[in-house]
Amino acid sequence: MCGIVAAASHRPVGDLLIAGLRTLEYRGYDSAGIALQTESGLERQRIQGKVKALEDLLARHPIEGVSGIAHTRWATHGVPSDRNAHPMTSDALGLNGSNGASTLAGHQVALVHNGIIENHDELRDELSAAGHMFTSETDSEVMVHLVAQLMSEGNDLFDAVRLAVKRLHGAFAIAVVSAAEPGVVVGARLGSPMVVGLGEGEHFLASDVYPLLPVTKRFHYLEEGDVIRIDRESLRIVDADDQKVERPLKIADMDADLVQRGEYPHYMLKEIYEQPQAVAETLEGRIGPHRVLPNIFGVGADEMLQRVKQVHIVACGTSFHAGLVARYQLEWLAGVPCTVEVASEYRYRSPVVPPDTLFVTISQSGETADTLAALRHAKASGYLSTLAICNVPESSIVREADLVLMTRAGPEIGVASTKAFTTQLVALQLLVLELGRLHGQDEGAYAEAVGQLHHLPDLLNQALDLDEEFAELAQLFVDKHHALFLGRGSHFPIAMEGALKLKEISYI
Repeated sequence: MCGIVAAASHRPVGDLLIAGLRTLEYRGYDSAGIALQTESGLERQRIQGKVKALEDLLARHPIEGVSGIAHTRWATHGVPSDRNAHPMTSDALGLNGSNGASTLAGHQVALVHNGIIENHDELRDELSAAGHMFTSETDSEVMVHLVAQLMSEGNDLFDAVRLAVKRLHGAFAIAVVSAAEPGVVVGARLGSPMVVGLGEGEHFLASDVYPLLPVTKRFHYLEEGDVIRIDRESLRIVDADDQKVERPLKIADMDADLVQRGEYPHYMLKEIYEQPQAVAETLEGRIGPHRVLPNIFGVGADEMLQRVKQVHIVACGTSFHAGLVARYQLEWLAGVPCTVEVASEYRYRSPVVPPDTLFVTISQSGETADTLAALRHAKASGYLSTLAICNVPESSIVREADLVLMTRAGPEIGVASTKAFTTQLVALQLLVLELGRLHGQDEGAYAEAVGQLHHLPDLLNQALDLDEEFAELAQLFVDKHHALFLGRGSHFPIAMEGALKLKEISYI
């Protein structure tokens, strides 16, 4: 759940990067940091704790620059601490400032990283033997030393990153700066998302579009294996084969206000109340008065669905629970056999694919690493077709699936999914209805089910009207430390989702 924001500009970018980190706080994190290219070289501040702690540190020890990188970290390798916080640098540090925060000047390379590097032990041993000194417990630090080593061999920052990523096993999105090349930021992605923002006399990199919406609506979405160099005037992208490429320009149709809490005390409550509108937009243009409209899953989808004899759903977490609900409906209403599997396990076996099996993958972000890997595995495994149900139009899963149904939930900032889950259930219901119609479902029952979907947003609003009653009931349980969720049939996965929500937001 780490977050990246980077910029190369004509103006000071420190405040912009910190504002971007605040936008990414919904991801959850345990430390924050920033590195800027200043007149005296690279300078860094990082600290365990919230972005506010980093702001306070910068108020005491200000740094200013027109390009740099910033990061929020969720510990995976190494405990939460100042020395494990990003940005990572290629040299040992002296401590400066309170709370163990550190500042650097004149060091060669600084790097921020989302993801996990699986061969970090091997690289650490190699780089240690070459004289590099490690100061953290993280897998990320090996990358900054590897880039520095390659620069010491005569490569510029772009080529050093390009060569370094070819040696990495795992998943990553990185942004890198060097004191040797002021005004330049280099990024790369494999298995973790990264977008490029285009401004006037400035360019940006980030984990997603939300932190960049206040400064631009124009974006490129990097694809798997891309490496990018940005400065204030230009950008250059090469793909995994080192070929120069151009990625399509996308104009964001959302406002920065969409990712603000507004009148709500936290994002999760805001998104609970956005469910009726999100469901209405997911249904809009997809159902008529009595039927699901044709080809809503893509051109030629209706002809393909007529051939489907079995469905295989693969997803993670909340999306997996949505798939489990769909299994009951597909077998009961459509008479189509269905299996549902956790994406993280799917690619570690050799699935036997019956003829005319539809592969369905579900993801809110469209960048879930295990789900994306499962989709790629499926495309080489003999399925009739692949269908993605997703909330992000330009995501990797959407681009790589044969057919797509967007959930139109809008930005979901809260860590515990709400409107993404309900819109996934609605999207799956549309698939159930179409397969049922094509497999001989009773026409009266089909029309009734479509009619019920028309009423669903109003029913959700009625449920939200019970908010005060729910708050009163919650007082009966506030001191409890254990909970058991029970459900049968399609309510069994709903019980699983309820249990997941309680664990995510209360830690009991």
